[in-house]
Amino acid sequence: MVEQHEKTLVPQIRFAGFTDPWEQRKLGEVAHFINGRAYSQNELLSSGKYPVLRVGNFYTNDSWYYSNLELEDKNYAYEGDLLYTWSATFGPHIWHGNKVIYHYHIWKVQLEAALEKLFAFQLLERDKERILSDKNGSTMVHITKTGIENTSVLMPCSVEEQRRIGAFFDRLDSLITLHQRKYDKLCVLKKSMLDKMFPKGGSLYPEIRFAGFTDPWEQRKVGEVAYGFEYGLNAAASDFDGEKKYLRITDIDDQTREFRTDDLSSPDINNPIDDKYLLKEGDILFARTGASVGKTYLYKASDGKTYYAGFLIRAHVSDEADAGFIFQSTLTERYKQFVLLTSQRSGQPGINAQEYADLLLPLPSLSEQRRIGAFFDRLDSLITLHQRKLELLRNIKKSMLDKMFV
Repeated sequence: MVEQHEKTLVPQIRFAGFTDPWEQRKLGEVAHFINGRAYSQNELLSSGKYPVLRVGNFYTNDSWYYSNLELEDKNYAYEGDLLYTWSATFGPHIWHGNKVIYHYHIWKVQLEAALEKLFAFQLLERDKERILSDKNGSTMVHITKTGIENTSVLMPCSVEEQRRIGAFFDRLDSLITLHQRKYDKLCVLKKSMLDKMFPKGGSLYPEIRFAGFTDPWEQRKVGEVAYGFEYGLNAAASDFDGEKKYLRITDIDDQTREFRTDDLSSPDINNPIDDKYLLKEGDILFARTGASVGKTYLYKASDGKTYYAGFLIRAHVSDEADAGFIFQSTLTERYKQFVLLTSQRSGQPGINAQEYADLLLPLPSLSEQRRIGAFFDRLDSLITLHQRKLELLRNIKKSMLDKMFV
């Protein structure tokens, strides 16, 4: 029985040289959660000697308040301190910044020698949901200092093993942060370039153009350079059959507008499906109703044999225009304003096929359209690449947390 119990206290993956079972300890035995200070409104200043770190500064970069109060050393957070936000939003943070006073809804975590900081950070993050759940399994809106210090956790007896585990996940977190920053910068770059490479307001000249193009753009209805505007297949979704993919509004990624393949399905139809619902190169889909009205997707042959669902409208771009350019036009502020104004209904918001066909877009020459479409296609590929790397790294971290912790 003892041997069986010890097996349950051994992680699935370990660094070489570590074989002892992990031990169960109460957090309060190896860490002390020091309360932050509450402030009256007149104690918080717009400027002062010490910045006051609040929960919002971790998550939304809220504007800072300051204090001129001189406090005990325990009331300050320094570079490298482990902190824990315990109300409204929850979880551990390692503070990277100058000396600050931490606010009431933050604890400073003072560790005993038996618990290594980087390991403690990962442990608190991994066990967050369990720590914040009551005996009935419901999530609490806050946790008390006594509550968290009485929480039992499993940890290696060896501080060196803790150090190795903490360092491993710290490097993994650094990679995730690196790709997140690259992804965020690329998204900001794309937003900026959409703003500058497409005319604003009633202008027919963009702010930035490729060399050699000087003619004004012209206003054209989408229905003049695309045809079809057909509603999709009215069928439920079933398990993916390995061949026929079914594209619904929810399958279009909100950020990249790529076809999400993490939950593929097929149309739930026994009879042969009419090929008119099969997407082909040059097709653009428009969401026609609900909260996602206006959402668009450009079909690519690499997405495979794909049928589109009934809450989508398909338009096929003719040879007079570049499908990539038309698609990018639907990501501009001008298009967003069209959706906002046109979708207003007495009930659920919606835009019908004729309204999409009547949408006015400024169009340059076909050769300029192709240059712009190709530019954004390459940028989108980079964005998608970093998004997929992010997802891969996050999945790796989730898997390794399961396997390297008990």
